[in-house]
Amino acid sequence: MGYRCVQCSFPINSLYVQYSPGNIRLMKCENCKAVADEYIECEIMILVIDLILHKPKAYRHLLHNVLNQQQTLMFQGLFWKLAFIFLLFDAYKCLVLESSKGKSGSSSMSFSSLLSTCWKMVMDVFFGNFMFLLTFFIMAKIFLHTSINIFRSNDLLLALLISGYFKIFLIAMTVWEFPSSVIFIIDLFCLSSNAVALKVMTESTMSRCVWVCFSAYAIKLFVTQVLDLRFLEQLIQGWSQTPSSFSLAPS
Repeated sequence: MGYRCVQCSFPINSLYVQYSPGNIRLMKCENCKAVADEYIECEIMILVIDLILHKPKAYRHLLHNVLNQQQTLMFQGLFWKLAFIFLLFDAYKCLVLESSKGKSGSSSMSFSSLLSTCWKMVMDVFFGNFMFLLTFFIMAKIFLHTSINIFRSNDLLLALLISGYFKIFLIAMTVWEFPSSVIFIIDLFCLSSNAVALKVMTESTMSRCVWVCFSAYAIKLFVTQVLDLRFLEQLIQGWSQTPSSFSLAPS
């Protein structure tokens, strides 16, 4: 990824010229004649607020101009840390949804039922996200005409992980009690944030990016619902076989 103007996304060679420590001059874009990246001199909270407001220029600063300056080793470390946090939040989301259904909240749950619930949660997290990424890249190639190579895939995947920062609000559910519907609101915000990040990375139309992200989230939801139905069938079969062992012998 190269440096980009945050206003018009025009490629530029440098963001600023440093004359002495603490004395810099921001470069102007040759295309729009505006300051190429004013976020260099802004506080971090201004960037966070603009990211929450889904401003494309904030995403261009973060995805093109900040990550471009990181060394390869630091980039790989950031990638794996974000992936681990992403999966951890997804696992916690599945746990909250299971608890809201009363499956894992019962104190009389047997050890086998606990293992079955944990296995379902693992399947939801890994297989659901696998189908999410598979659908995302296929739809991106079809609708956005994006070439999917290893470098491009890494850039898009990192953009998805970073733009999923709304998942951090799941931490609030460990402190305050919220209805499980809040999780779907957080997923909706993540979908819109992913669409803006995809638009910034591919320079495509917003409607196409929303359609790509919506398709990926829809497939993920469908897969998790199918796994949930299979889990219920196995649970019901287990319950139906349990009473037979307690039948009274004829006198």
